[in-house]
This record gives sequence, C-alpha cells and structure tokens, in this order.
Amino acid sequence: MADCASLRVPLCTEQFGSRAPRACRAAADGSLQWDGARRWGWLSGNPAAEPGQDAGGGGGPWAALPALSGLRAVLLPQGFPDSVSTDYLPYQLWDSVQAFASSLSGSLATQAVLQGLGVGDAKASVSAATSTWLLKDSTGMLGRIIFAWWKGSKLDCNAKQWRLFADVLNDIAMFLEIMAPMYPIFFTMTVSISNLAKCIVGVAGGATRAALTMHQARRNNMADVSAKDSSQETVVNLAGLLVSLLMLPLVSDCPSLSLGCFILLTALHIYANYRAVRALVLETLNESRLQLLLKHFLQRGEVLAPASANQMEPLWTGFWPSLSLSLGVPLHHLVSSVFELEQLVEGHQEPYLLCWNQSQNQVQVALSQVAGPEAVLRAATHGLVLGALQEDGPLPKELAELREQARAGPKKESWILVRETHQVLDTLFPKFLKGLQAAGWKTEKHHLEVDEWRATWPLSPEKKVS
Repeated sequence: MADCASLRVPLCTEQFGSRAPRACRAAADGSLQWDGARRWGWLSGNPAAEPGQDAGGGGGPWAALPALSGLRAVLLPQGFPDSVSTDYLPYQLWDSVQAFASSLSGSLATQAVLQGLGVGDAKASVSAATSTWLLKDSTGMLGRIIFAWWKGSKLDCNAKQWRLFADVLNDIAMFLEIMAPMYPIFFTMTVSISNLAKCIVGVAGGATRAALTMHQARRNNMADVSAKDSSQETVVNLAGLLVSLLMLPLVSDCPSLSLGCFILLTALHIYANYRAVRALVLETLNESRLQLLLKHFLQRGEVLAPASANQMEPLWTGFWPSLSLSLGVPLHHLVSSVFELEQLVEGHQEPYLLCWNQSQNQVQVALSQVAGPEAVLRAATHGLVLGALQEDGPLPKELAELREQARAGPKKESWILVRETHQVLDTLFPKFLKGLQAAGWKTEKHHLEVDEWRATWPLSPEKKVS
C-alpha cells in the first residue's frame, strides 16, 4: 500500500506533442492515478482523441470542442503545430482562400467553354466539338512536356516566384476561356492556348507545392503534410462547387455579369496568392535571398533573420536578376589556354574557379569535384560581391577600394580583381557564414541553381590568406 507521501510524489509524466504534461501518482490502493483524468475524460488510449486539456494545457480553440478536435485530426498533419513549420497555418489559410476563388472562377470558365463547344445548341456538331477538345488536350500535353524540360530543374530555386507565376498564369488561362465564345472563329485556337497555359500551371504549381511541402514537413512527415493539404483542397473545392451551383444560374444569361464576377474573383485570387507566398519563411538560401542578405551584411555588418529577409524578398522581379551568375559551368567556358588557367588558379586554394565579365556583369563559376554546399555558397557569395562592385551603396573599406579600381576601366584586369576578392573573402566569408548560422539559416543545404559540371585542376602553391 502506498503511504500519503507517495500520493504526492509523481511516479511519471506524459504529454501529447507540445501540450502541457500531466503527472501520474500512486493511489492508496496501488493503482495509477493521473492528474486531471476527470477533466481529460480518459485514462489511456490516443491523446489526440481527447476533448479537452488539463488545467495547465492551453490547447487553444482546437481543444475547446470535440468537433474542432476531430476536424483538426482530419485536415491537419499529426502533431500539428509542432510537426510543421511555423508559417504552415497562415500559408494554408490564404492558400484555401485562393483555392476557393479559383474554384468559382473555374466554374465560370468551364461554363463558357461548354457554351462555345455548343452544349445546348441543337445545331452544334458532336464531331467538331470532339475535334476541338482533342486538339486542346494534345496542345496542353506537348506544352507540359516542353515546360518540364525547359524549367523543371529551376523550379526549386525560386519556388515562391514560380508559385505566384503559376497562379497568375492560371487566371490568364481562365480569362481566355471566358472570352473564347465571344469570338467563335478563334474559339479552337483560344481554348488550345488556354489549355497550354493550364498545363504549364500544373507543372509549375505541382513542383513548387512539392518544394513547399519539404519546407513545411519538420518530422519526416512529407506524406502526411501532402495528404492533409489534398484533404484541405478537396474541402475547399467542394465548398466552391456548392457555391457555383447557386451562382451559375444567376449569371449564365448575362455575360457582362459573369465577366464582372470573374474579375472580382480573380482580384481575390491574386491577392490571396500574394499573401500566401508572402507568409512563407524559407530558411534555405537561393540567389535572391542570398543577394539580399549579403547586401545588408556589407552595408550594416549584420545578417537578417529568415522572417525579415523573406518579407523583403522580391516576388515579381526574381526571374531576371541584374547579375548573371552561373554555377557549375564547364571549365572550357572559362579558360582556353594554360595562361588563363594559371590566372584563375593563382592566389587561392578554393574548390572553384571564377571568371568575371565586367562589361556584361556576368560571373561564371566552375566547381571542383570536392565542392560541397559551403564551397558553393562561398562561390555564389563571391560572384555577388563582384556584382556589388558595380553598384552604388556603402561597402566595407577593402571592397570600396576594389570598386574604385573596377570603375577605373581597363587599368586593372578582371582576373586580378577576382584574385583580390578571394583574399577579402578569406576574412569576410567566415564572418558572413557564422552570422547566417546564428540567425537561423540552414547553410548545410541550399536552393542555388547549380549545373552538373565538375572539374579538377592543379592547386595553387600559394597559401590562403588568413
């Protein structure tokens, strides 16, 4: 039998996810007595099914009602919010808003296409409608293959920009479908172009969704996060279907009203997409985020946190950076003689060779076989530093002097400036890398666009400047 003291001393504790732990004590009859068992309403089993929290809990609105707790289990990943990134909920909320608007817009576009194909028209030809449909689908299939070949390897690097691009392109495609019946002579061509755009949207949207799922899944639970995202989208589309059944009879006989509804829904769709993408806080570095962080570091000597940098990252202009930076290019693009190879190798022992074209503001980098993520990050930083030499703004003393030399024209050749920036980076980059890690950036991996070429070359006999 347990004495009175043992009734007050916890034997063990348990907790579910981030909820408050509850203690277990020995009862007078030797059984286990759990704190708050009456309020929890259960003694064993799956904690996720319990309707409430103990006094120290704080489960939020999800724990207030059994219905909300059940809805959480159906629509959110197991272990939410600890099993996903901190930006998961705001992103998913805005993503649901945009999906709802897109569902309604899609209903209007589908109605217009069916009208253009002759649904409800006794004079319409079944064979002509079938031919139009087949031509539309085949155009989209070819476009899907070509776009995946052209941009498939680049979608990870700028996931937010391509995500936004895909949704804007989807709105353009639906607008073409709505306008197609108004110009019957161009109907087949218009719906084919529209379907081509939609297939590009499917590739870009699906690929970026996979990249964002990798970011959101924090417990090797990509499948669960992806499955629950599909469930959320299904619920939203079902709601959109029900609203569409009420909306379409009201606007079907008035093309101007239908177009007005489409414009309003499109505006909501684009706004919700912008807010969803802006809510993302990616901790990996791509070129635009690295350039933003480096610029801030060179001007103020500090590294921005991921939340701040993501708020400042450009979403519309990230496709065409002012500096052309190519990582992992073939070595024969950089050198054509022994003298040129010696110029690039001299003065450093880094596992990359860098060639800078000042007139075109173009940087090409050949990577060694042993170049890892940190070496690639330094190479990209090196290229962006050279790009900063051709821009205005405050720079550290060493780089400010090199900028004056670069602007002096042909007095100093590019390969000499590259060698001198190697020496500056020997001191600057370790500080920058340490600041990135302290601010919460993941430097062990990156989303920089890197080609597959690798090379070997004789190392410089000179020691690195410490």
